[in-house]
Amino acid sequence: MAKATRVPYLVMGTNEYGSANLGRGSAIVALRLARKLLRDGYMDVRVCTPRGRILQSDELKELEPQQEMDVMAKGQQRGNREAKKPKKEKAKVIAAQPSRKEVAWQPDFGSAKKR
Repeated sequence: MAKATRVPYLVMGTNEYGSANLGRGSAIVALRLARKLLRDGYMDVRVCTPRGRILQSDELKELEPQQEMDVMAKGQQRGNREAKKPKKEKAKVIAAQPSRKEVAWQPDFGSAKKR
């Protein structure tokens, strides 16, 4: 008995004699098979992706590989955050030391305890 293999892409199509369900291992091969079935006169050609999404015949272009246009090195990439505004410089306040004259004289308000 042959070992069952799992194929990520399932191509389905219906013609006048019945339906065909064919599994393929990659998106490019599944796309090629779906287009061949359409040329051969199959109706209702669909492709099921590994995530379970079913693409109709007019959505097959989504399986085509994407062309990378904006390839940048990691150091050249820019984030979408706004630039930080510079902080305002605060004037440093130095506390004045009390003079010796003020420390020597203190007013007397009387005794703290009254009888």
